[in-house]
Amino acid sequence: QAQLVESGGGLVQAGGSLRLSCAASGRTSRTYAMGWFRQAPGKKREFVGTVTWTGDDTRYAESVKGRFTISVDNAKTTVYLQMNSLKPEDTAVYYCAARSGLSVSSAYTEYDYWGQGTQVTVSS
Repeated sequence: QAQLVESGGGLVQAGGSLRLSCAASGRTSRTYAMGWFRQAPGKKREFVGTVTWTGDDTRYAESVKGRFTISVDNAKTTVYLQMNSLKPEDTAVYYCAARSGLSVSSAYTEYDYWGQGTQVTVSS
């Protein structure tokens, strides 16, 4: 089992920035990639981005490309989501997830472990 805990959410004005963290513990050595997803009220869970633990493969949703950056710390225990130029439509609960399969994926069904989520609210 791997345990994931997100932090860093909050309220920010449009155009502002936030950095989310996802602390991973437990059997993270058996996971290959980490993903960030978000879910707004009444909407489906949406892919934001993914990164391998080695940091050598990163993918982003078109809606956040150029504004959001995913990174991994050297100890390979924490994944970050740096969010810049935030828009009201970025408002959602943000979740991190870990995937055991040996490839990156944008499908939430292909992730094995999930955090509890952290709320991000962007005011206009």
